[in-house]
Amino acid sequence: MMKDIIFDVDGTLWDSTGVVAEAWNKAIGEVGNTAAVVSAAVLKKEFGKTMKAIADSLFHDADEKTKEQLMEKCCVYEHEALAENTANLLYPDVVETIKTLAQTHRIFIVSNCQSGYIELFMKKAGIEEYVSDWECFGDTGRPKGENIRLLMERNKISDAAYVGDTQGDYEATKIAQIPFIFARYGFGNVEHGGQVINGIKELLSMA
Repeated sequence: MMKDIIFDVDGTLWDSTGVVAEAWNKAIGEVGNTAAVVSAAVLKKEFGKTMKAIADSLFHDADEKTKEQLMEKCCVYEHEALAENTANLLYPDVVETIKTLAQTHRIFIVSNCQSGYIELFMKKAGIEEYVSDWECFGDTGRPKGENIRLLMERNKISDAAYVGDTQGDYEATKIAQIPFIFARYGFGNVEHGGQVINGIKELLSMA
């Protein structure tokens, strides 16, 4: 169906919201100046947005300087917590499916996450050797649609699909002008007329 496959991370390849929520609440407790309390359910509604958009949503009662301090500390504690975590946060069949797809397709990742998050995810999942390239908001300051195009241009990608789980992911593919595959098992609810998977393994029959 396509030569290359570009993946989202959160809600598509794994669910880290439980671990991340604890880390963010630790950061909020230290920085203060906001009444926000974060939970896994709250983060599932926020993940997929840019880091700035998440800060504006969660910490709307804080000034801009405090928002920056909060997000900076949240990201530090999040990275530490995920690095130390030993529980399996991956959705079923992720590693096996990516390994199989990588035999015939190039695999890429684009996320609205902070710098270092994709690298940490790949290391935890043990899939570094199967991913050709990746891009994120933290490295470029650009929204997902632009980062998809940037990655495609860098890798001379002409035939690809993006696998994601939110309305924002779908809208990003419209900007990037590539097909969208909706991971229905993830965090979001997307209304579109494209292809849908109920588990990542279903990609094998589509590729």
